[in-house]
Amino acid sequence: MHDFIMAEDCELWDIICNGPYVPTRVMEELPFSMAKTSKEYTDADKKAVEKIFCAKKIIVCGIRLEEYNTISACDTAKEIREALQTAHEGTTQVKQSKIDMVTTEYELFRMKDDESIQYIHTRFISIINKLHSLGETIPRNKLVRKILNTLPSPWESKVNAITKSKDLQELTTEELIGNLKTS
Repeated sequence: MHDFIMAEDCELWDIICNGPYVPTRVMEELPFSMAKTSKEYTDADKKAVEKIFCAKKIIVCGIRLEEYNTISACDTAKEIREALQTAHEGTTQVKQSKIDMVTTEYELFRMKDDESIQYIHTRFISIINKLHSLGETIPRNKLVRKILNTLPSPWESKVNAITKSKDLQELTTEELIGNLKTS
């Protein structure tokens, strides 16, 4: 959703994350400001308010009907985002538990005896995508090394050949899998 919204208008993502801009006017007789009425809006205020509704519309149009009940009482795009984030990721504590579980899955990842290289790659990418969706990223070179270290001993000669002939800092997991398939 982030990328879709940024492609539409990068200011919309700021509205979603930081809350809406509220046009205000400074009260001359009192030392504070107050929200303008829609009749007092300048052209710039109108454009800013349009962006608020545009951000909300994009999010609402991007969710499933079942999720609408979760956000129907929300007034702002920021509130909608927070409600959806909590619904999908849980609280900070739940999110950390998910990260811990997927990290353990990553650490214990091994190639099974009857697995093809393509299947191990699919399983591995699934784990990496789960981590990424939770905000955890692992450097490319560590991913390549992890795959090489998970291969059983019959693959040792291929692993040694790749390790000696390729720059593991630059090698992608896709290139590695391609090399393992052809070796």
